[in-house]
Amino acid sequence: MADTPPIGSAGIVVGIATSGRRDVLRETLIQLDRQQLHPQRILICPAASDDVDWDHAATLTIAAERVDGLQGSSAQRNAILDAVGDADLIVFFDDDYLPTDCFIAEVERLFRQNPDIVAATGHLLADGVHGPGIGLQEALAVLAGDRAPQMGSLRPVENTYGCNMVFRLAAVRRTGARFDENLPLYGWQEDVDFCSQLAAAGRIVHATTLRGVHRAVKRGRTSGLRFGYSQIANTVYLARKGTMRWLRALRLSAPPVVANLVGSLLPQGFIDRRGRLKGNLLALWDLVRGRLDPRRILSL
Repeated sequence: MADTPPIGSAGIVVGIATSGRRDVLRETLIQLDRQQLHPQRILICPAASDDVDWDHAATLTIAAERVDGLQGSSAQRNAILDAVGDADLIVFFDDDYLPTDCFIAEVERLFRQNPDIVAATGHLLADGVHGPGIGLQEALAVLAGDRAPQMGSLRPVENTYGCNMVFRLAAVRRTGARFDENLPLYGWQEDVDFCSQLAAAGRIVHATTLRGVHRAVKRGRTSGLRFGYSQIANTVYLARKGTMRWLRALRLSAPPVVANLVGSLLPQGFIDRRGRLKGNLLALWDLVRGRLDPRRILSL
């Protein structure tokens, strides 16, 4: 990849797949508009048209464009990939991820200086995934108080973290990598599968210069029952597919089952542990019967 052409703002596209978080997405776009280096395009693929305040999206420095796709994070991200044209990099943000003002500039620098990197994920200043979520003002305060290191560091990782993922599109095109649409709706572990397809093409790294807050807003998420089923079904499916090691599949599925079992006895208002446990048990029963399929959540 030594002949990789220089990357500028004209080569960077931001993609956001969204569902049921109109106001949250609007807040994310306001923060994205503060970038020191703006991307060439912002592509938004909603599950439904009213998931986006399109009037506001049109007022951004780089007006957001609508991309149509089937519902589900994998399908929506694939639709975005199909729309990127000849761009150099795609930056996928969750609709509730707030990047620091220099995120895109640091992406440009990282991939320009390291032509062997094909995927990168950043340092989370805060992550609300295991709690009730992070409010807007709290998230903005965390961003305002951040002091990025003068010299960032890189470490190899197996996969990016779904809330903030950057991919070199030349590698995506060369490998034919796609998000697996057999992992419907929330698409749990789709990031692991996608990165596995890119692993032979170059380095996948965690970069401390790419920084932000994952608010993990609970609104718009998959139901507890469906998510619990996916916690088992998706990892087994990917292990069978060969994009996830069986030991890793066990390590990813077993702790949530335990957490759901304990949490069902001591319910948490922000996580439907009982629903997730029911989904876990249903998936295990389907596994025993030879009927386990990630797509079953569409009928649950």
